[in-house]
Amino acid sequence: MVQSLLALAPTLLVLAFFLLGPFNWSRHKSWARAVTCVFVAAIALRYLIWRFTETVLPYPTDGANFYWVWFVFIAEFLAFSEVVLFLILMSRYVDRSSEADDLERKFFAGNERELPAVDVFIPTYNEPLDVLERTIVGALALDHPKDKLKVYVLDDGRRDWLKTFCEGRGAIHVTRSDNAHAKAGNMNNGLRASSGDFIAVFDADFVPYRSFLRRTLPFFLDETIGIVQTPQHFFNVDPIQSNLGLENLWPDEQRLFFDEIAPSRDGWDVSFCCGSCSIARRKAVDAIGGFPTESITEDLLTTLSMLNRGFKTRYLNERLSMGLAAENLTGYFVQRERWCQGGIQTLYLHNGPLRGPGLSLFQRVMFLPMSWLVQYLVRFIVLLIPIVYLWFGALPLYFTDVADYVSNQVPLLAAYFLLMFWLTPTRYLPLVSTAVGTFSTFRMLPTVLSSLVRPFGKPFKVTPKGSSNEENSFDAYTFTWIAGFIVVTALGLLINIVPETARIEGSFSAIAALWSGINIVVLIIASLICFEKPRRLLQAFKLDEAVKVDGVEGRLVSLSLDKAVVAVSTETRFKSTKVGLNIEGFAPLEADLKQVTQRRGDITRTGDKQRYYLHLHYDLRGAERDKMIVKLYTGRYSRDVPDIDKIAVSVNLLLRAFGRTRTA
Repeated sequence: MVQSLLALAPTLLVLAFFLLGPFNWSRHKSWARAVTCVFVAAIALRYLIWRFTETVLPYPTDGANFYWVWFVFIAEFLAFSEVVLFLILMSRYVDRSSEADDLERKFFAGNERELPAVDVFIPTYNEPLDVLERTIVGALALDHPKDKLKVYVLDDGRRDWLKTFCEGRGAIHVTRSDNAHAKAGNMNNGLRASSGDFIAVFDADFVPYRSFLRRTLPFFLDETIGIVQTPQHFFNVDPIQSNLGLENLWPDEQRLFFDEIAPSRDGWDVSFCCGSCSIARRKAVDAIGGFPTESITEDLLTTLSMLNRGFKTRYLNERLSMGLAAENLTGYFVQRERWCQGGIQTLYLHNGPLRGPGLSLFQRVMFLPMSWLVQYLVRFIVLLIPIVYLWFGALPLYFTDVADYVSNQVPLLAAYFLLMFWLTPTRYLPLVSTAVGTFSTFRMLPTVLSSLVRPFGKPFKVTPKGSSNEENSFDAYTFTWIAGFIVVTALGLLINIVPETARIEGSFSAIAALWSGINIVVLIIASLICFEKPRRLLQAFKLDEAVKVDGVEGRLVSLSLDKAVVAVSTETRFKSTKVGLNIEGFAPLEADLKQVTQRRGDITRTGDKQRYYLHLHYDLRGAERDKMIVKLYTGRYSRDVPDIDKIAVSVNLLLRAFGRTRTA
């Protein structure tokens, strides 16, 4: 009993520290972050010392198992290195919004005619009109003097219909004779066709908010700033949210980076350009010879090349644009494989973190693609360890007793999970976050290995978006791997329950059984992501605005480019299914009443009163459609998930496992 209490003492110390310290501190204070991260780093170092001195060095040199023990430890050491870098990074926090307020007043205080000229680049290759029109119309609506703003649609698809669309809206359509160097080459061609002082870049599927330039341009008063990057937010659900049935309950997969990690990187002056939703100083771009073409991730390499010349990248963590997240698993992996390969490519380049001139040692370390190199290997080994033990009896370490294990590993797990809960309270749940990472492992680990061997072996590939996107499909490849691991792990448990077939004995078997059970649960959740759900091309925004339908007052609760949902009293009647919808700022819209649903009070604040929900469909053209694009996509609405309802997430995951979903 005493030994058990002593084994739990380090974990209790961790719990006490977080209850008395971080959970009472603001996570936005750098001193609080620094103290907490140092504490967690100390716990991690204690664990690593124990692992090396007590569970690796004492292991006898007895053949294959000896090498297995060392292999597992080396993987853990790599994971430890990544965690330490993460802790250093997250020990600082900066919020540039108040700085942006002060700079904005100063920057725009003078004569409007003295404001700098801005060129907006929209590089495109094969995106359809339903994707491009939002971006082009939104860019043209930017709050900046029109004689100082030019929008360039850089069309590597050389499409006549796009040229006609641009001419009708006032955008400049630019083409070239070939598609050399993909996106980077396209933007370099745009440099030759333009002359503005600053270059804002938006991918073909991202719509800038009207205030984008007012918030970002003032940072360039500092002559050392080469790029200002803003976060990427999305107006659709990504395949992780959709396939898990967590559309309104779980944030999109990139929120952890853009909301939490990116601001901390900025605190250390190691922010990097993410391509879209950024603005660059033309002088800085010219100083590096244009956008770099050596890597398929020209954005990251642009940051590194500018650092070589003394120009920094600044990060403003404000929602200043919205775009399309990858709409299915094909697009999801096209994106991530490109990012992974591009990050690894920088290791081999003259302007990368290892060889680039002008970088400090700290900058070199922080720009190493450690996350890409380590995370998928470690996740794979975590799945493999209990299987190797259950089937072959091969221990991953020199094991003494359970109490020793509990005393050293459990405090580390507790410290890490509590740190993540504190730092990212609305972006992280251990089980779901681990399942998402595990799901990606089976496709991304081969990409990591191939990129290390042949870093320039795959060409740039555009992420499919919009109506040109391929149909949703079942990810049979990933599911086969996941199902295989589930079966092998479960069979390993079963054969060791029966004494006649058991291959293991000793205290570690209890830990292996628990480990296996957790792995199976994680793999089951990961397997749900493989089953794609149908997607909607035009995403609707939830809102609450007064409207009239044929003169009847109602509340507009949902709106998209082709449909509105209006709540009205149940006493309401219409003579025809052809009705007039009056939205403030618009001429009356001719709409078809195609469906009427009924439920109790919600956003309309009607208590328990029954309401009719009118589903109104319309077909907007020309100026009215452009006006609706500006209304919907340039700053008034969002689809962000502000918080995580842990109970609702659990219920929906359970329902999804049985083929059903219930969204909030």
